[in-house]
Amino acid sequence: MKFGSSGVRGLASELVGRPSGLYTEGFARRLRATGFQQGKVFVGRDLRDSSPAIAEDCMAALAASGFQPVDCGPIPTPALAFYALRQGGAALMVTGSHIPADRNGIKFYGPKGEIDKADEAAITSYVADLSDQYPWPPVRADRETGHEQALAAFRDRVEAILAPGALSGMRLGVYQHSTVAAEPLVEVLRSYGAEVIPVGKSETFVPVDTEAVSQETMAKANGWAREFKFDAVLSADADADRPLVIDENGELFRGDLIGLATALFLKADTVVTPVTSNSGISEAFGFSVRRTKVGSPFVIAGMDAARQAGGVVVGFEANGGVLLGSDCPVNGRILSALPTRDSFLPILAVLGTMASTGKSLCSLRETWNLPVCASERLENFPVEKSRGLMRRLTDRDALQEFLSPFGTVADVDVTDGLRARMASGEIVHLRPSGNAPEFRCYAEAASHDRATEIVTIALERARNTRLADE
Repeated sequence: MKFGSSGVRGLASELVGRPSGLYTEGFARRLRATGFQQGKVFVGRDLRDSSPAIAEDCMAALAASGFQPVDCGPIPTPALAFYALRQGGAALMVTGSHIPADRNGIKFYGPKGEIDKADEAAITSYVADLSDQYPWPPVRADRETGHEQALAAFRDRVEAILAPGALSGMRLGVYQHSTVAAEPLVEVLRSYGAEVIPVGKSETFVPVDTEAVSQETMAKANGWAREFKFDAVLSADADADRPLVIDENGELFRGDLIGLATALFLKADTVVTPVTSNSGISEAFGFSVRRTKVGSPFVIAGMDAARQAGGVVVGFEANGGVLLGSDCPVNGRILSALPTRDSFLPILAVLGTMASTGKSLCSLRETWNLPVCASERLENFPVEKSRGLMRRLTDRDALQEFLSPFGTVADVDVTDGLRARMASGEIVHLRPSGNAPEFRCYAEAASHDRATEIVTIALERARNTRLADE
C-alpha cells in the first residue's frame, strides 16, 4: 500500500479490513491536526467487488475516531467532492479508478478539497506509527445516508453549464461499462436535449484507462459510432473523474484535447497541466501555461500558485480529467471552483463547443493542428524493474542507446520521468506509473501511425532490456 498520483492504492486483498481502517485512522488524525476536530465525512465508492467492504471498513474507522460518516454509496468522485465542499465536511472515496479489478484504493478530501502531498506524508507517518497497535475491528456504528442528496446537488451544478436545449439535434452514445457515471451522464445529456443511447453495460468490472485506452474498448466504440451514427461516444473511468470521448469516426479524442477544449470554453487565463500533456498546448491559445509533475496534487498546487495572479484558472491532465481552480462565469452564472478531477464539465465543454461552432470532433482536432500524441503502458511490470530501468536511463549514453531507433536525443526534461525531445522534433516520454506496477510511454509525432509506432517500439525495448536488472 502506498500513495500514488491520486490516493493510496494496492491490491484489494491487502486493503480490505484492518489496512483500510488504519489508513482511515491516519486520515482522521490528519484532519484533527489541521483543525477539523469533528464533523461529517462523506464516503463514496465505485462499483468494484471489493469497494463495498472497504467503504464499510472506512466508515467504521471514522466513527471510532469520533467523526460522523455519511454513506453516499456508489457515486462519481467529483459529485462526492462537490457535496462535501458545500457541506463543509471531509470526504473519502473508495476507488481504484482505472487500475485492474484486483486492485483498489482510497482518495481523501479535507474540508477544503483534495489532500496534498504534505497531507499524504503525514497520513503515511501516522500509519507507520500505528501499524503495530491499531485495534481492529471497531464496533460498527450507525451512519447517515447521503447518496441522493449528493447526486442532486451535483446534477444542479452540471445542468447549469450549458443553455437549455444546447445539445438538441445531437445523437450521443454513452458507454456505460461499470462506471458510476453510467446513469448520471445519460440523464445530464438528455436534460440538454440530446438523443442518448446507452451502450455496453457490464455486470462485471471493466477497468477503463482513458490515458491508455485498450484496443478492445476502441473496437467497441468504433463499432457503435458507425452502427448508430453517433456524433460522439462518451464515457468515464470507474469513479468518473476522467472522461472518455470518441469522435464520430470511432477515433479517440485524447484527454489533452478535451482539456484544451475545456480551457477555451471557460476562457481560461491560466492553464495548469502536467508535462505529459501535448506540447502544442501553449500561450498561442491565449492563456498562460504552467507544467507540473503527473498527479492531481501537483496540478492543484500549481493552480493554487496561479490563482494569486487572478483570472480563471483551469487545470487538466493528459487523461482528460479537468480541475477547476477558480470560480468562473459560465452561461450567465458563476461556476464554483472544484479542484479535483471531473469528467462531466469537460464532456459538456466539448459538446458545447461542437454545438456553438457547428464543428464535429474530427474538425475541432484538425482546427487546433497539434502534434499527434499516443500513449500506452506495460501492465504487470514490477515496480523494482521500473526503478532500475529509469535509474540506468539517467545516464545520457544509456538513454541515447535505448532511444537510438528514433534518432539523436536533443534534450531531456526530468520533471516527471524522462521526456526526451529527439533531433527530429519527436518526443518520447518514459515514466513508471505512480498507481500500479505499470510502465508508461507517451510519444508525439507528425502522425498517429508514427506516434503509435514510437510507443510500441519503446515499450517493447523496455520489456526486453536488461538495463532494468543491472
